Parts: sequence; C-alpha cells; structure tokens
Amino acid sequence: MSTSTPDGGPEGRPDAGTVIAAGGAALGIELGSTRIKASLVDPDGRPLASGSHSWENQYVDRVWTYSLDAVWAGLQECVAAVLDDAERQHGVRPTTFAALGVSAMMHGYLAFDAAGELLVPFRTWRNTSTGRAAAELTEVLGYNIPLRWSVAHLYQAVLDEEPHVAEVASITTLAGYVHRRLTGRHVLGVGDASGVFPVDPATRTYDAARLAQVDALVSARRPGLTLSALLPEVLVAGQEAGRLTEEGARLLDPTGTLTAGVPLCPPEGDAGTGMVATNAVARRTGNVSVGTSIFAMAVLEEPLTGVHHEIDLVTTPVGDLVAMVHCNNGASELGAWAEVFGQFATALGQSADPDAVFGALLRAALDGDADGGGLLAYNYLSGEPVTGLDEGRPLVVRTPDSRLTLANFARTQVYSAFGTLALGMQVLADEGVELDAMYAHGGMFRTAGVAQRLLAAAIGTPVAVGSAAGEGGPWGIAVLAAFLASGADDLPTFLRNRVFVDGASDVVEPDPADVAGFATFLDRYRAGLAVERAATQAL
Repeated sequence: MSTSTPDGGPEGRPDAGTVIAAGGAALGIELGSTRIKASLVDPDGRPLASGSHSWENQYVDRVWTYSLDAVWAGLQECVAAVLDDAERQHGVRPTTFAALGVSAMMHGYLAFDAAGELLVPFRTWRNTSTGRAAAELTEVLGYNIPLRWSVAHLYQAVLDEEPHVAEVASITTLAGYVHRRLTGRHVLGVGDASGVFPVDPATRTYDAARLAQVDALVSARRPGLTLSALLPEVLVAGQEAGRLTEEGARLLDPTGTLTAGVPLCPPEGDAGTGMVATNAVARRTGNVSVGTSIFAMAVLEEPLTGVHHEIDLVTTPVGDLVAMVHCNNGASELGAWAEVFGQFATALGQSADPDAVFGALLRAALDGDADGGGLLAYNYLSGEPVTGLDEGRPLVVRTPDSRLTLANFARTQVYSAFGTLALGMQVLADEGVELDAMYAHGGMFRTAGVAQRLLAAAIGTPVAVGSAAGEGGPWGIAVLAAFLASGADDLPTFLRNRVFVDGASDVVEPDPADVAGFATFLDRYRAGLAVERAATQAL
C-alpha cells in the first residue's frame, strides 16, 4: 500500500500541480464518434484532468461525415475544458506538456490535393459504399480488405471514376489529418496505418508486395497514380512523430496559453488506444471496446490460416498482428432507448439524469429471462459488414408468446449490442485462437457487473474490467504520449511495470445459465437477419 504526503501525492512522487507546472504531464486527445475527449496524465499514466466535447456525424448525400470545421471547433472546446479542469483541480493551468498524442476513429477516407485542401467530404468508417472495391482487393491480395478501410475507399473512387481522383496528392485518417495540421508531418502510427492498408508485422510498415499489386491495379485505371505515393509514413509507439508547431498550438488553443515545441507520439486509431487502455498489447491478450461501434481485438501468436470477411487483420501500436472483429453498430441504440425512458420519467415529473437512466436500464437486464424472453432486437443504425448488410434499420421484434417486460427488453437490447460480435468471435474460435485474458472498456462498463456479465456469456470467455476501464481511448493515447516522454523501449513492459502496476481488475466468469440463454438468443438472431434484410428493402 502506498502512503501519501501532505500535498496528496504518493510517497516520493511530486504532487500533480508540480508535475503540471514543470511541463511533465502528457496530454492525449481522441476524436470518437460521439465525443472528442482529452485526458491529462502524469508520467506513470495516472489521470490528472479531463475534458470533452459532444458532436455527431451527419448523413449528407448518403455519406456519413463530419465537417473539418466541426473537428477544430470541437478540439478547441475539448482542450479548453481539460486546461480548465487542471487549473480547477490543481491550481495550475498547463502551458506545455512532456508529450502529446492524437487518436481518432479508425479507417475512412480523407483525400487532399497538393495544396492540402480536402477534395471530398470526410468519408467515415460508417460508410459501406465500397463493396466492389473491397471484394476485388480481397481477391487480388488474398487478404481481407474491409469496406471501411482507406484503400477500399480510394480504389472505389478510382473504379467510379470520381473527378477528385485526378487531384489526389495524399490520403490519411482523421487522426493523421489532425496530427499533420499540428506538426506538419504526414505520418501514422502502425495500428492506425493497418486500417489504411495491410501491414507486414515483420517490417512494421505497409506490406511491400501487396502495395506493389495495388499500385499496378490503380495505375492501370489511372495512369500516373500510385497508392504508395499517397500514403503516410508509418511509425511505431515510442518514436517521436514531430513537434507541435506555432500554428498547431493556436489550432488547439486560440488563447495562446499553449506553447509550441511539444513532442508528439505517432497518431493512433481508437483500436490501438483501446488495447493500451486495457493493457492488452501482449500476445494472447484481447480486449473489447464498446461505444458507437463495438470491436474485439485478439493479439495473435500466429497468422490466421484463412481469409474471413468477418475478421480484420490489424496491429498493436508496436506492430504485432491482431485479429479484429469490428461491428459498425454498438451501444447507440441502447442509448437511444435510455433517452426515451428518461423522457418518460420527465413526463411523470421525475428527475432523469441520463447516466442514472442508462444505469437503471442496464441493471434491469439482470432480472430478465436468460434468453431475453423470446424478444429479438437489432441495433443496426448503419450497415453491418459482418452480417452482409449495406444499410441498417433498428428493430424490436417479438412473437405473440414472447414475454415483454422491462427486464427482458433491456436484456435483449444488451444482447443485441453483442450479437454481431459473437458471430465474429466464433470465427476466431474455429481458427483455434486462444486468449489468456479478455479485457473490456468503454462507458457501458461503468455500470458495474451488467454488460461485463452478459458479454462473458456472449463470447464464452472470462471478461475483466480494470479500474481504468471508464477512461477509454483518450487515456490510452495519453499513456502512449507518456511512453514517448519516458524514453522506455518496450511498451508491454512500460504498461505492466508503471501504468498498471497498482491496477485492480474485476473478472467475471461466464454464467452457465446466461451462456445457454444467449445461445438461444443468438439462434433467433441469426434466423431474424432475414427480417432485418427485408426491413432495409421495404423502409
């Protein structure tokens, strides 16, 4: 047990105010699907302050997108909030940091001309309009290329002969775009890069042979254009990825408080920061992240034997191969229903704190029948590649003999969030992938013991939730920034010996009754996909 000094810091460790004033803290910023969040941490990854800004994607001309103006307005509000929080908690307003990191939702397509101007609106991971390109690339490369990957978006634009292709000088992800504006460097962390184009874990950069194949495909249709000339440079965790310029400092903080010169770690995707946030970067570890989307990561010992459309192959922030089950639809539909119940409570004259309503709805799920009482739900707000759907329609379906109660409704909504994930995880099980631990994180796990227990039933594996599970991606990228500042050379060791050395976790084993109940639900879920497909055609 550690002891405390009079100023509140553990024995032998400077207090937070001293660390911040000396520029020893690290800042991480993550642009998620519904919130931009920032986390300020000490050199050992302990949270010191936080800030956030809410935003939403827009569906414009059948494209899921965010405007770049919204990116910078949100970043500025988020940074202002974390600076305010640091000053409020510790009496010191940060002016510089030991290191800074940016992460964001992975994949998607940001294409720029030679002057750095965006050519078409940002196409996010949520878009599923790249079917022809993804299928052709998967066949040619012998490697699963998901619909949302950047290379699929570019090649689809080439196939469709979109006018902007003639002017493309670079492509990147959202994290890569923000990083380039802050530092002037066109780079990506290897984890984020692995959602742009396949990465060779031996070289920890783009797979050279496959890149040559795609260059030939692209140049055959568009002479003079090669993918290799457009891609960002790939870096691994611990490498410096540039320094904050004067322009970059003003982009983050127009008030002039922040100074230039801060080193930045490689920009990463939310999958990589989720692995860091759960200490799941070593082989035979895995994690599940639940947010607007939901995905599971399994760090592999060996490559998979086959190509599976349900499985992405990406990497950790240091370049080790990871099998990823990515589902476009996560907790958003559950959140929408919580909002409805909150409005109902308000209509009855009761207080309706959104977090309290969400927690109450989750806890009700534990009282439901093991199989959800015969109810069926789909959380498909958008298309779902794992189940082969280009579009989504949220549904609640029941038969006349089903048991409609609040508890069964809540359990079915939680099961629905995990249904597509369970289908993908079965593919990994069939491949013989074994994990020593599966860690979960995201806001859904702040309500103790509910989502964790039902996730364990859905994947048939013990699920651990650590004390930092609610911190999520912004904390993960802050830890990667702290890793850069530390000068350490091995990320798993840094996490084990410094960041998680005092970390406690709660492990829940699958309950046999829940496992059997979820299996019954999943059979119903598979059969009901025909209803979901019909809904996309009729509505």
